[in-house]
Amino acid sequence: MNTTDSAAQGLARCAGRAAVRPPGRRRGTSTIAGALGAALMAGLLGACGEEPRLDPCAWMKQPADTAGRTVVLVDASSSVRGPGAGRDYAHSIGALLTSVVGRKDTVSVGSFSGDSAQISWIAKDRSTDWVKDNNNEINQKTRKQQAVSCLTGLVGKAERAVPRSAGSNVLAALTAGASSLEGASGSRSLLVLTDGLSTTGCADLRAAAFRDSSEIKAITRVCAARDETPSLTGVRLTLAGLGQPATGRPAPTAAQRTWLSNLWRALCGAGRKPAHGTSCTLAPTAIGTAEGRRTGKKPPQDPAVHYAQDRPQTYELPGAALFDTNSSTVRPQALPLLNDVAVSARTTPGSRVAVSGYVDPRGRPDNNHRLSQARADAVKDVLTGLGVERVTAHGRGLPTGCAKPDHTVGGRMTAEDKLQCDRRVDIEITRK
Repeated sequence: MNTTDSAAQGLARCAGRAAVRPPGRRRGTSTIAGALGAALMAGLLGACGEEPRLDPCAWMKQPADTAGRTVVLVDASSSVRGPGAGRDYAHSIGALLTSVVGRKDTVSVGSFSGDSAQISWIAKDRSTDWVKDNNNEINQKTRKQQAVSCLTGLVGKAERAVPRSAGSNVLAALTAGASSLEGASGSRSLLVLTDGLSTTGCADLRAAAFRDSSEIKAITRVCAARDETPSLTGVRLTLAGLGQPATGRPAPTAAQRTWLSNLWRALCGAGRKPAHGTSCTLAPTAIGTAEGRRTGKKPPQDPAVHYAQDRPQTYELPGAALFDTNSSTVRPQALPLLNDVAVSARTTPGSRVAVSGYVDPRGRPDNNHRLSQARADAVKDVLTGLGVERVTAHGRGLPTGCAKPDHTVGGRMTAEDKLQCDRRVDIEITRK
């Protein structure tokens, strides 16, 4: 019989005895004895009137011998909280928390927001060692379930935390989370729950186009140059919830979510040869929503990420890659390139495509417009044949978008560069 059962049965027995008058008592019992009996009875009834309340998470506050450590960081910015229904990380990541408990890690939970690398800790160093001082298999199973439930509650508190300031800097949070794991002798794991939509720091996405790999490379270069890329050596990083902002916030398309995932793979070093114990995982977890997260304090409002949906997606294709000199026939080698453009157009809902052809000034002036129109028509025919609808073609003649070589700052554009820029085809994909 455990301590809880014994206490409960004892209270039940004392309540029963309190209801029966003991036999053999005389009415002439002394006043003092009567007073003592009344006091004893009142105390007994008070003790028996309430069952003791036990904290099922109390055992997790005891120090454990396990070497593994996990830090769970929750994005508390307005982007994931939303004006009404915020993202419910707590009840959407059960499988991830079960894995943490399965490893019997020591766990800390906190929230982050704003441009600061500081973490608002909800709980530090909670043990999930469900085996320690617990040899009974049934009790071990209960402890495991309790640990997952208790961690779920802590994540829930973290996601309801009021943001310290507007915006979010996910890279700074990764740096702070990794730093808090320093000194751990065993495995080190960092679980970050965020939509990945940084609005401050080197990975500020408010002006991002969410389009191609060149933009991802540019962002990673800037972050490396500013020394804002986190050092994750020996850390197993898991990101969950990318591209899933709160309801009422601008939402990305499937293609834009893919771009965002590729960005974070690059920023966390998933493409590089990992160091010992280092990994970067993007968990494909669908994060639900939860209502009723109003607090007494009004949270700061985040700048929104609009995914450049109002700006056309432009591909500038060099004429040398598409056509031979003075020709308007698309070269076979250019078909894979145009196929990539066609896929992008087909996966952009309600898209309109405009093809603009340009020529360099080496041709006859009376032929410039005709050749540029013929080249635009040829590219349009290829895109239409690849399943793209609503395509228009325009012959623009000589372009105005390339500066002359002698006017280029620092002389970085050669005469040949100028010619290649002039004789190009621009393809603009615009959302409906």
